[in-house]
Amino acid sequence: MKFALIIPDGVADEPQPSLGGKTPLQAARIPHMDDIARRGVVGRANNVPESLPSGSDVGTMSLFGYDPLIYHTGRAPLEAAAQGLSLGPDDWAIRCNFVTINNNRMHSFTAGQIPNEISQNLIEALQHSACGDAHWKYFAGVSYRNLLIYRGRGEPSPFAADTNTTPPHDITAQIIDPYLPHGTGSELLRDLMTKSRDVLAGVEANRTRGDSAATQTWLWGLGKSPVLKPFRERFGVCGAVITAVDLLRGIGRLLGWQVIEVPGATGYLDTDYAAKGRYAVAALQRPDIDFIVVHVEATDEASHEGHADEKVKALERIDAEIVAPVHDYLHSQGDYRILISPDHPTFLRTKTHSHGYVPVAMCGSDIPSAGMPSYDEAIGIRSHLCFEKGCDLMPAFMSRT
Repeated sequence: MKFALIIPDGVADEPQPSLGGKTPLQAARIPHMDDIARRGVVGRANNVPESLPSGSDVGTMSLFGYDPLIYHTGRAPLEAAAQGLSLGPDDWAIRCNFVTINNNRMHSFTAGQIPNEISQNLIEALQHSACGDAHWKYFAGVSYRNLLIYRGRGEPSPFAADTNTTPPHDITAQIIDPYLPHGTGSELLRDLMTKSRDVLAGVEANRTRGDSAATQTWLWGLGKSPVLKPFRERFGVCGAVITAVDLLRGIGRLLGWQVIEVPGATGYLDTDYAAKGRYAVAALQRPDIDFIVVHVEATDEASHEGHADEKVKALERIDAEIVAPVHDYLHSQGDYRILISPDHPTFLRTKTHSHGYVPVAMCGSDIPSAGMPSYDEAIGIRSHLCFEKGCDLMPAFMSRT
């Protein structure tokens, strides 16, 4: 049997006045997701426990069947795994965003989608400044998404469970002071963020970007490396993941999945949806892959920017260019199951990740039709199928009995 999971990141939302009182899922033309709903069942899942911050690190770990209350240590260690960076027992990984702060407010958590080449220049400048030393090592990622690794070298850890940070995408347009790091070791993080301002201002390629220039680093999501039981040992299938986001690559590698790189996959609204669909079908045709995960960040990015129309457009392209070809192939080749689920809600109203249920739809072999008309939040809420712990969804999806 072949399996597929398609993740429209952050797609779950509230009714929007600009969409005639409909959610993006209700407003979008998504005939292929609706077809999955009609062929199978729609339900809901709660992927993010209230005690943890809402984000794709927690939400996808739960969605993949691993209880984040047990396994989650932080977002940055997952991104370190994506880059092949090994963490020792005394090491900490920290997410390092390039951001634009204007008048002490978070103007852009992406520094205007800073180009890769400029971002890499800034990382090099940070490492060779007062911000980098034998303990602090900066590593370039993609655009604004980068990493800082603290190498412990046998010394007592400067951080602890009470070291708290805030994702910059949760505080767009807000005064930053209440959201600066606090708790054990937070003064080290705040000091590095402050020092970074002069370093970034000194790089001409960044400075000439004007209002989009990165003004400082924002450090968050720190943690130590988690230990996850391989997916194949738990579920008996060999997996692969398609994504443009490092934390998904990292979880995939920690689970023993193959990571399939797709040209044109950007992690933004301009991603190549059709290429993701083609590569997913090609992966399912391989004998060494039983389960493909296709993650699309575009819907989440649209919410962070507050653009309801862009969220609908991204959703419609996911449906037409990813869900359609993947489901068509699966349906033509024999036994299969397909699951559609976001990791968490991201509300257009708040431009942030949220806790709460997300709608899920699945169909395929041995999943009888429940006669549901469409895939959206309202149908999911009315359904009898409810996963109070989102990590219970994957075992149910994979069950052959």
